Amino acid sequence: MKMCVITAMLFLVISGQCGILAGKVNKHKPWIETSYHGVIIENMDTVMLDPPLVALDKDAPVPYAGEICAFKIHGLEAPFEAEVLNRTSGEGVLRARGPIDCEQQKEYTFIIQAYDCGASPSGANWKKSHKAVVHIQVDDVNEFSPVFREPLYRATVTEGKIYDSILQVEAWDQDCSPQYSQICNYEIVTQDTPFAIDRNGNIRNTERLSYDKQQNYKIMVTAYDCGQKRATESVSVHIDVKPVCKPGWQGWNKRVDYEPGTGSKQLFSKMHLETCDGPLSSVRAMVELQTSHIGKGCDRETYSEKSLQKLCGAASGSTDLLPAPSASTNWTASLLTDNGRDSDLIFRFDGRQAANIPEWVVPQNLTDQFTIATWMKHGPSPGLRAEKETLLCNSDKTEMNRHHYSLYVHNCRLVFLLRRDFIQLDSFRPAEFHWRLEQICDKEWHYYVINVEFPSVTLFVDGVTYEPYLVTDDWPIHPSEIDVQLTVGACWQGGEVTTPRFTQYFRGSLSGLTIRPGKIATQKVISCLQACKEGLDISSLESLGKGIKFHFNPAQSVLVMEADDLESINTAMTKVSYINSRQFPTPGLRKLHITTTVQCFGEDTCISIPDIRAMVMVLPPSEPRITIAGVERLVWPAAQLRAPFGVALFKDIHIISTVTKTDATLSIARRPGVLELMHNLDYCDVLVIGEELDPERESLEIHHSSLLGKHLDATNSTSGISIYGVDSMAHYEQAIRQVRYRNWKPGGLSERRFRLSCSELNGRYTSNEFNFEIGIVHSSEAVEHVNHMAVQSQFMRPVHHPLVVHTVNSDHISGTPPAATVVIVMCIATLVVIVVLGIYRIHTTHQDGSKEDEEGRKDPEMDWDDSNLNITVNPMESIDGAQIAEEVREEEPEEEEDEDEEEDELAGELSSAEYEDSDEEDEASIQKGRVRGKLEWDPSTLPY
Repeated sequence: MKMCVITAMLFLVISGQCGILAGKVNKHKPWIETSYHGVIIENMDTVMLDPPLVALDKDAPVPYAGEICAFKIHGLEAPFEAEVLNRTSGEGVLRARGPIDCEQQKEYTFIIQAYDCGASPSGANWKKSHKAVVHIQVDDVNEFSPVFREPLYRATVTEGKIYDSILQVEAWDQDCSPQYSQICNYEIVTQDTPFAIDRNGNIRNTERLSYDKQQNYKIMVTAYDCGQKRATESVSVHIDVKPVCKPGWQGWNKRVDYEPGTGSKQLFSKMHLETCDGPLSSVRAMVELQTSHIGKGCDRETYSEKSLQKLCGAASGSTDLLPAPSASTNWTASLLTDNGRDSDLIFRFDGRQAANIPEWVVPQNLTDQFTIATWMKHGPSPGLRAEKETLLCNSDKTEMNRHHYSLYVHNCRLVFLLRRDFIQLDSFRPAEFHWRLEQICDKEWHYYVINVEFPSVTLFVDGVTYEPYLVTDDWPIHPSEIDVQLTVGACWQGGEVTTPRFTQYFRGSLSGLTIRPGKIATQKVISCLQACKEGLDISSLESLGKGIKFHFNPAQSVLVMEADDLESINTAMTKVSYINSRQFPTPGLRKLHITTTVQCFGEDTCISIPDIRAMVMVLPPSEPRITIAGVERLVWPAAQLRAPFGVALFKDIHIISTVTKTDATLSIARRPGVLELMHNLDYCDVLVIGEELDPERESLEIHHSSLLGKHLDATNSTSGISIYGVDSMAHYEQAIRQVRYRNWKPGGLSERRFRLSCSELNGRYTSNEFNFEIGIVHSSEAVEHVNHMAVQSQFMRPVHHPLVVHTVNSDHISGTPPAATVVIVMCIATLVVIVVLGIYRIHTTHQDGSKEDEEGRKDPEMDWDDSNLNITVNPMESIDGAQIAEEVREEEPEEEEDEDEEEDELAGELSSAEYEDSDEEDEASIQKGRVRGKLEWDPSTLPY
């Protein structure tokens, strides 16, 4: 018995020690990639993942601890499972648990984690990896045939008339992809019929029909999807021929294609109303363009919020409270989004998400003037007595739950709360402002702007002003030392509760939520920010005549026309057009709905006119190809980099945009041609390749004067410079050419590389990545030859600018073109003078830069101003001022290089006053043949 007890005790001790050792053995968590993208063909079970599913464990080759035992999936009923193929290598495979149907769901997103085998066969002390996101796309198979929406189609025509469209048959396909779900062709199966059908399903008669000859026709029609799969069953179309007229609109097409960039497009050019000679007194027609499914209610500009505000002339200082998640704006990372671009990014709140805004984002004191703006899509709140739904809330962070200001929805009312701080003479003040509007709960996108000029608060909805129907007063808030917390999507309850938490959650969608302290938005800016770029229009208003009255709603999506006679309404309807002013509009379908009311003499309505439902199909725009070209490498001496202004990186850069167009005039085969397209850009980034800039010895800068007169701003950091704003490619070219690199301690650095890229429509169209390299030599030898060879590539590019003839006055030179510089150097300068003036190169160069800035900061390639000497400049030649300076220095004795570097450092310390005092000496240097570069900057205005 004692032996059994001792044995058991030994077993327990050994087991405990093994457990301790096991814990020490399994030290590391498994590792997998942070994200995976996969593709699965519907009705298949294996997912093709990129990258492959492999888990690694640093505990390998230790048994169990270094092996992978499982992959676990976390998601909302994701129909997938992961299997470990090799526990040692960590390979795994992702399979579908059952058939995957693209028609039910096209994409899946879920979380996956890897688990090691722990420290023993039992799996004790297992460890799991971090969570990785898996996004799977389901590829479609053309498994469905087209099916007609109706089992039978009927139409009635009047004898003796040729119809453009008698009726339209429509088929649909259950496949999920555009290739297999769209219907590309219709065909009449019945032979020898007086009818034809187009690819849109419109059936027309090819000859005049006679009621006496045949009263009805039965034809069979089939359809083909874009994968050339035919409908399994044809549809029967019955067309009755009537001798009696039937009132209604005739001569219209159900679909009108709109090509981007064509301006206004007539919708009903051959449309007319048939009233069968009824005695009418007036006709009223309402045309409605339905675009609620496009973006935030219609086709609007998709530039970034900052670019749009600048484009619309809004005051600066606006803060985006719902920016795209990033390293610096991580408070929105946990919110649900639609994965759109910055300007189109939509945040969906389902009553469970909210975000705390960091204290540094918005100042605590908004002053008596500020603006809150947002796009909101909201439906009726659940329940009879719905709770408050908070969009924005500023409340006590701890101890108490006082709301300082908030914006919330309650029972389809919008309420803005503003509690003022207590001052000595304060009393009851306006605190709550209520608006009751249909837009708040109509499940459509609307743009809300609240302008606060305390005690007055004004609401703008889609540019229309609304005054509050109810204003309630309250006492001011007593002062305290409690910090406040600004939240979006709910209100922070930090005090008087056991655990601080969110409350009053919002249910709906928000986008572009901004706040601007100290200033209010003007009516003009508000209208610009929410302006719709598409709508209805009337072409040739003067041809309507006095017999027609018309009215547009503010968004120009509804047009109402009234006339006293049939001819006037028919003429007016043919002038109704669709217009989209965006250069690159959103392609897709826009529905049209036309309702008509006819009044007869002495009666309210005497003729019933059927409603019309048509569509405008906006075709995909020709996508531009933005190309950046220029010299890709230049070599500079280290002394030039140490100069106060450094060197220009992209001084000969060119940005062009081209599209591929099919020109019918080229040949019968309609060969494609490349056309240059002018449009705006919205940002260009200059990024440092390799190690980031060291602020202690180098910088990348752009002078503020380079952005004056343009809709551009710039920000820089150790990783590069970003120039942003909606402006022309020419202005971006001018600004980019002013980006300069300076290194006052180049040391043993031999090269620096940079990358330039540009964008239109906030990343919708991007340019190529243009790489530029600076070679740095620490002696002046061979610099001229290397740079001369580097610039040869630009001579091969086509010249876009005309030949320019400049006139030069020897008494005054404001800017020296490169070719003219060569002429002056060859004709006037001598080698002896150049050697003497080389010592003062840096000094006089900066004097010239100061003078050029004072003369208006002209473009780098300035014209000469004179009338004595006529010089024809060859645009195929380009010699930079820095290269000429290198020619000067190559002629100098080597022992003078040290003096030259000292002169560099001295020039960097000169004040603006010293530059002005040396103007006369500068002018004398020019007279002696001193050659200036194409671009010099004013050191007195550049912060460095």
